[in-house]
Amino acid sequence: MKQHAFLKTIWVTSATVGLVFSASVSAETLRLSHNTGDSTTWHEAAELFNELLNEASGGELSVRTFPNSQLAGGDQMRQFEMVGRGAIDLVMTSAINVTPLIPEMAVFSLPYLYDGYDQVDATMNGEPVTLLEDIMDERGVKVLAWGESGFRELTNSKRPIRSPEDMRGLNMRVAGPMYVDVMNALGANPQQMQWVETISALQQGVVDGQENGIGAVIIPQRIYEVQDYITLWHYSYDPIFLGISKQRWERFDAETQEMIQQAADEAMAHQLAITRENTADGIDFLREQGMEITELSQDEIDVFRQATAPAFDMWAEKVGPEIVSTFVETIESSKQ
Repeated sequence: MKQHAFLKTIWVTSATVGLVFSASVSAETLRLSHNTGDSTTWHEAAELFNELLNEASGGELSVRTFPNSQLAGGDQMRQFEMVGRGAIDLVMTSAINVTPLIPEMAVFSLPYLYDGYDQVDATMNGEPVTLLEDIMDERGVKVLAWGESGFRELTNSKRPIRSPEDMRGLNMRVAGPMYVDVMNALGANPQQMQWVETISALQQGVVDGQENGIGAVIIPQRIYEVQDYITLWHYSYDPIFLGISKQRWERFDAETQEMIQQAADEAMAHQLAITRENTADGIDFLREQGMEITELSQDEIDVFRQATAPAFDMWAEKVGPEIVSTFVETIESSKQ
């Protein structure tokens, strides 16, 4: 009897250990890389995505976030390529950072394509964005959901900017090749630079200025501590997206895919909402921090629009007439 009880105890214990071991093996942590620091709305969305997915899966799935493009050695443009070949599971990045691999992604950021958020939302919730998702899918990345950095506003440490003439000679950090052409058209000296290098470059005077979204980057990354002037010129819109390696995605069953999709939708909807809220409240905050705010009139904006028209036309050709036309037609329809 004692021997039987002993053997039964061993069997139960072994079975219990086996169950625990099985659970630990089935639990999985996905790795997510994004461009910015851990104080941004990007990072907040990534952390929320982890919380939602972990809860929905009962702890079987979690996400570990790596800010500042750590998994790509600080190279924010390389992240997408790494996800496409399955070296990283997930990426949160902006459209403009993908343009060296996919020029069509520059369509969102063409100078003065959009006049406001209503037009943005019309393209981001319709056929135009689907065209870009299909192209990225062919490159091995499934787009789960979209958020935004917002309209990119101009900051610098030298002077107020009211006209293209005021841009001449300024050394401007830019995020991608399209912005190099835009800054050249305005007479500035563009320097394409990884974001992880930008803050120190601004502090040391290597560059005079940069352009970015207020709520998503300028405020959380404390750009106001190293820049004195901001010009609200709304010249380029910058969406971000959360994407997953297709190789990884296709290994999940339908139920798990739905779980991941729902968590992504909720996390990125939150990111977009808080980014717009922070942007709306951000001007007063930046003024309180001592920045000089320059708000351009429509006539002044039109001068910038004309000056950047050659860059628009050049990049519209690279993007492709069909895609640009779809965006323009959707924007025009939203005005009616």
